[in-house]
Amino acid sequence: MQPTATAALIARLEALASPEDAAGMARFGIRGARVLGVPVKTLRSIAREAGRSHALAEELWASGIHEARILASIVAEPKRVTLDQMERWAVDLDSWDLCDQCCTNLWVRTPFARERALVWSEREEEFVKRAGFVLMVQVAGKDKGAPAELLHRYLARAEREAGDERNFVKKAVSWAIREIGQRGAELNRAAVAVARRLQASELRAARWVGGDALRELTSEKVARRVARREG
Repeated sequence: MQPTATAALIARLEALASPEDAAGMARFGIRGARVLGVPVKTLRSIAREAGRSHALAEELWASGIHEARILASIVAEPKRVTLDQMERWAVDLDSWDLCDQCCTNLWVRTPFARERALVWSEREEEFVKRAGFVLMVQVAGKDKGAPAELLHRYLARAEREAGDERNFVKKAVSWAIREIGQRGAELNRAAVAVARRLQASELRAARWVGGDALRELTSEKVARRVARREG
């Protein structure tokens, strides 16, 4: 009997497994129920061969294997993603890189991205909350039609949640402020103002977020980028 496409892909991933690389990933906070140690570059190559398939994506996700789930985020069809599926996958997130890959490869391309960023950024689960802020990053960077009013709402949410001490949350909050602040001159000024207020916070995590964001927002590199977008 021929193996299914899903079974064949999982067998291929397992054949590529590297316990040494998996251990190295763990040192960078990449952990999950089952991490094989297959690089994302290799997963993207496999995805190109497999092609888009929403059914395949669901089966790969159901395997629970870290790399299979990243592969699922690449081969899934954005137009077929439902809000229910996004929620099911979101609660399964168990590492920062799986979170970021889902946001970058798939969820930002759905009609739900703008709204889920706000909804998830209020959630208690660490990686669901991170996903909310990473979606803000992706919307700010890729969604050229996103209105300034929405991005200001994102900044307000980031300021409100910046006191979260969890490392993968506070880093995503800073990332969101920094990315929004590169969208244009007015948003840069707003993001800098948020960062300065956070620097003066009584909360240690908020102070860290403020300082981290401010370093980039006031850099020459960002100034040039904002000027190009304005010009």
